[in-house]
Amino acid sequence: MRLLGVGMCAAVLAVGLTAAPAHASAAGEPVEPRAADWALKDTGKEVRFRGLAAVSRGTAWVAGSKGTVLRTLDGGRSWQDVSPPGAVAEGLELRDIEAFDARRAVALSIGEGEASRVLRTEDGGATWTETFRNPDPRAFYDCLTFFDSRHGLAMSDPVDGRFRILSTDDGGRSWRVLPDAGMPQALPGEAGFAASGQCLVSAGPRDVWLATGGGATARVLHSADRGLTWRAAESTVPAGDPARGVFALAFRDRTKGLAVGGDYRTGQASPQPAAVSADGGRSWRQAASPPPAYRSGAAWYPYSRGTALAVGPTGTDVTLDGGRSWRPLDGGSFDTVDCAPDTGCWAAGEKGRVARLEPR
Repeated sequence: MRLLGVGMCAAVLAVGLTAAPAHASAAGEPVEPRAADWALKDTGKEVRFRGLAAVSRGTAWVAGSKGTVLRTLDGGRSWQDVSPPGAVAEGLELRDIEAFDARRAVALSIGEGEASRVLRTEDGGATWTETFRNPDPRAFYDCLTFFDSRHGLAMSDPVDGRFRILSTDDGGRSWRVLPDAGMPQALPGEAGFAASGQCLVSAGPRDVWLATGGGATARVLHSADRGLTWRAAESTVPAGDPARGVFALAFRDRTKGLAVGGDYRTGQASPQPAAVSADGGRSWRQAASPPPAYRSGAAWYPYSRGTALAVGPTGTDVTLDGGRSWRPLDGGSFDTVDCAPDTGCWAAGEKGRVARLEPR
């Protein structure tokens, strides 16, 4: 589902969050994390970045409107424009990017029919290969995810009443549509949101989750066999309108999950825009103290038992208790957030905004 642009003010974020793993005290108890700030990095672009892949504290990729892809290797001090020439020429909307390292990445463009494409690079963006172009005018691909450097999936809004799943087992070099016999029927009006590249996420070698909105209820679908069979569960995030539902998921492992969303329209209330699952998405409960507004992206902080970030056009929020309670931190605008295994956390959004979490 194509997400309409939402613009808000820009600001540097002050986040009460660790910028390095919490160390254990002599008694074995976790030490309180140090304070950190979002440090804005000048990309030199004005496009909106909804695709983000954090490889490390030094390396990150962002993808966005007008076919734009940027890469940094020095923590955001400088950015290389590695945009695929064809994507730039056609003005493709690149809404998701997954990177395996500094050289290999897979990007997804969204849209009806042939506008939905997958592009792959093996040389840091110097060259790109189009590995999939959607031939079905009824399909609209929203997000992609990878279990490892070989196995990945992409998802489309429903076709013939079921979400369509695309699969690769060679790192994105080739793709095939999976059979839909194991996919539940979609609700009337149900779709995914191409808001942050996080409507399809995975954890471990086989588990994957799909977020929905637009229908009577916002659901989370889970597959434990890399997309062959799925089980749907209702979330507590309100839906019932094409602009409302779950926009992003984050799973710390195959059991602990977060869902964030709301109503993306400016000025519209988003009650209960966050939910948490402790059983792999089979059931969800609403956050006791949720973010105050719509949130489009979420990420767990590495090595933390309960710390995660949620971002949106009106601010960033943090949870320290696994999603049960959230507290607003700042009003700066971001659409997506991602954290690398070395605790390098990045955020990206409108007007070329990219930031990295850095200690004060």
